[in-house]
Amino acid sequence: MKTILFILAITSSVIAQRPAAPKTRELLFDFRKDRPANAFRISAATQRNVLSKVFRRYLTDQDKCRSDFAGSGSDDYLAAARKAGQIVPSIIDMTTGSFTAAGQTQTAYVISVSECNASHADNFGTKRIAIFSGQQLVADMDADFMSFIVRKTDLDGNGIDELLMVSTDMAQGTVTEMATLTSFENGRRHVIRDFSTVVLDSCASEAPGSDSRAAVLYTSAFAPGLKPTFTQENYVASCRNPRRWRVLRGKIDE
Repeated sequence: MKTILFILAITSSVIAQRPAAPKTRELLFDFRKDRPANAFRISAATQRNVLSKVFRRYLTDQDKCRSDFAGSGSDDYLAAARKAGQIVPSIIDMTTGSFTAAGQTQTAYVISVSECNASHADNFGTKRIAIFSGQQLVADMDADFMSFIVRKTDLDGNGIDELLMVSTDMAQGTVTEMATLTSFENGRRHVIRDFSTVVLDSCASEAPGSDSRAAVLYTSAFAPGLKPTFTQENYVASCRNPRRWRVLRGKIDE
């Protein structure tokens, strides 16, 4: 009996000392989980300072919008509105990090340009990313309608942060979210991965067959010198049991 216990003790010690298997992937973001409302705060003075450096002309009141500005009848209505200063911009999200180069202390602002009279078909106007180092504007670019930052990360370990961003739309009781992972190295927007639809929730429509669909995104574990790879798992839950997720075969929007 003593011999058996001694052998078990040695075996347990060997197992305890054995290194854990390396991770092959890490969670990037789980869209099944509820996210807290965006509660960032920014002073009126900071907002004025940022907007005045991004836009040559803009309005501060929707009531001052005009419908007969120069170019209002052009094919690219939103571009004409921006050129005419017929915009009512506001900062809708922000985060700090190193975005254009490693070792920087920068702030990235997400701006809703809110071109005057932009409709739902226009996504209610364009979105921009403005990156500041202190008081200096170092990068300003269109965000392709991406409105909110859900995670900041540095997946390749080069000291330059990437942003996982989403756009949100609601039509006829259906909420749709699209996501992209984007870098801004050297002041240019580069989409590392377009995840397309990551949320499709039709429960509010109360239509027959409505359900809630969401993605879980994974990235390969960090390895120096290697670019990360990505995987996406899709899930579906009934409107009656929104917490009971099951694997969805195929794409979310199929």
